[in-house]
Amino acid sequence: MGYSQIAAVDLGSNSFRLEIGRLVEDQIYPLDSLKEPVRLASGLNREKILDDEAQQRALETLSRFGERLRGFKPEAVRAVATNTLRVARNAKVFLPRAEAALGFPIEIIAGREEARLIYIGVAHALPQNDRHKRLVVDIGGGSTEFIIGQKFEPQALESLFMGCVSYSLRFFPDGRVDKKRFTEAEVAAASEIQLIAEDYRRLGWTESVASSGTARAIADLLEENNLNPDGVTGITREGLAKLKAMLIRAGSASAMKLSGLRPDRLPVFPGGLAIMSAIFSELGIERMIYSDGALRLGVLYDLLGRYQHNDMREVTVQQFMRRYQVDTKQVARVEKTALALLGQLIPIDAPDCECEVRFLRWAVALHEIGMSIAQSGFHKHGAYIIGNADMPGFSKKDQERLSLLVVGQRGKLDKLPLMPSSDPMWRLLFCLRLAAILNRSRSNVPPPDCRVKQTATAFLIELPAAWMNANPLTAGALADGVQYWQAIGMTLRIKRRMAGLEG
Repeated sequence: MGYSQIAAVDLGSNSFRLEIGRLVEDQIYPLDSLKEPVRLASGLNREKILDDEAQQRALETLSRFGERLRGFKPEAVRAVATNTLRVARNAKVFLPRAEAALGFPIEIIAGREEARLIYIGVAHALPQNDRHKRLVVDIGGGSTEFIIGQKFEPQALESLFMGCVSYSLRFFPDGRVDKKRFTEAEVAAASEIQLIAEDYRRLGWTESVASSGTARAIADLLEENNLNPDGVTGITREGLAKLKAMLIRAGSASAMKLSGLRPDRLPVFPGGLAIMSAIFSELGIERMIYSDGALRLGVLYDLLGRYQHNDMREVTVQQFMRRYQVDTKQVARVEKTALALLGQLIPIDAPDCECEVRFLRWAVALHEIGMSIAQSGFHKHGAYIIGNADMPGFSKKDQERLSLLVVGQRGKLDKLPLMPSSDPMWRLLFCLRLAAILNRSRSNVPPPDCRVKQTATAFLIELPAAWMNANPLTAGALADGVQYWQAIGMTLRIKRRMAGLEG
C-alpha cells in the first residue's frame, strides 16, 4: 500500500472535521482529529447561494486542515462535502477555492452515498453481531441519513432534507423556543420521515443507533442529568420527552440549566432535538444507542478498501452492467482496444496514470448501458443514467466525468462543456470514440494495427490503407470525426499507411 497514515475530511453542513488514522493491517486506529463548527448551512440564503461570510469561515478552516495534511500523498486523503454544497447554487465557484485552501480535491457526494459511508463508519465502531440488523440515524446540519444494514452491508439507504442547522434557522431563527414553534418543527420533520417509515418498518431492525454531533449532545445531556429511566444509557423516548419539556419551559437552549450542553451546540440544538423527537415518534423507537463512528470513519474505511482492491466503485460498475444487461463481450473488445490506444499516448502502467486508466475502463464498461432504453441515442440515455443515478462509491464529480465520456463517445463534440485542450478528458474521449468505431462490427476479428499520436491540439490516427479501403463504413465514420474535432478547435488527422511501410 505504501502508506502508514490516511486522512478523511468531512465538510459537513454544521461542522468540518479532519480525521487521521494509522493503518495496522486491516484496521484503522485514530491518530489525530480536528473539528471546527463552521455552520456552512447557516450561510445559505433563500436563493441557495452560499454567502461570503460562510465561505470565508470554511476557507480558514480548510487552510488549517491543509497545514496538518501537509506531506500527505493525494491518494491517502479523501475529502467529502455533504448537503450544503449539494444544494448551493454557487458550489462550483466555491469548490476550487476550497480545494486550493485544503490542498486536496473535494468530492461533493450524493445523499445516499453519504448514508453508505456513515453506515460503514458506524459498523466498524460497534461490536459485530451477525444476527443484528441495525437502524442507523445520523442528524447532520442540512440532511438526516437513515440506514438499515447487517454487518458491514447496508440494505436500505435514504437521505432526507432536514438538519439541525436548517431546522434551527427555519423554526427558531432568534433562538427562542415555545410549544408552537417546537410542534411545527416536529410536524415538518415527521412529514419527511413518513416518506420512508412504512418501508423501513417493513424491513425491521433489532437495534437502533444514532451517530454524529446532535445525537452525542442529546445522549450526553440525558445521561449527565439523569433524564433517562434508571440505568439506561443512550437516548430514550422518556428522556427526550423530559428534555423537550425543559427546553420549551426555558424558552431557549442558552437558558437551560443543564450539565453538559456545550456552547457551540446551543444555536443548533432546538432543531436537532425536534428532528430526533420526530424520528422516535414516526419509527416507534424506544431507545437508541450512540456510536462515535460516523461519516469520517466510513470515509477512512472506504479509502482503505480502495487500497485493498475492494473498491466500491468497481462493485457499482459491475452492478450497473448487470442491471442494464450490458454485452460483456463487446465491453471486453472495446476495453482491449481503448487501453492499447491509451498506452501509445501515456505510460499506462505508471502510478500517475492510474486514475486515467481507471476512468477509461469504467467508461468503456458503461458506454452501452443506454441500450437498455433505446438503441437510438443510447449514448445520451447512458449519460443521463450515470449523471443522475445513485452510484455508491462515486462522487458527483466522478459521475459528471463518466457521463461526459459516455455522451461524448459518438456524434458531435461541441455539445460537450468547454474544456482546455490540455484536459486529459479529451485523450480518454479520443480513445473511447476510436475503440468503439474500430469494434463496431462486434466481431471477434481483431481490429487493424492502429497507431496514434497526440500533440497539444491534435490527434493523429494511422491505419493500413488496404484495411481502410476494405472498410468504407469505418473510413466514413473517421472522416466525420475530423469535422467534429475541428468544430471545437482541435485537429484530427487520418493517415493511410501503405503496404511495405509497416515498420
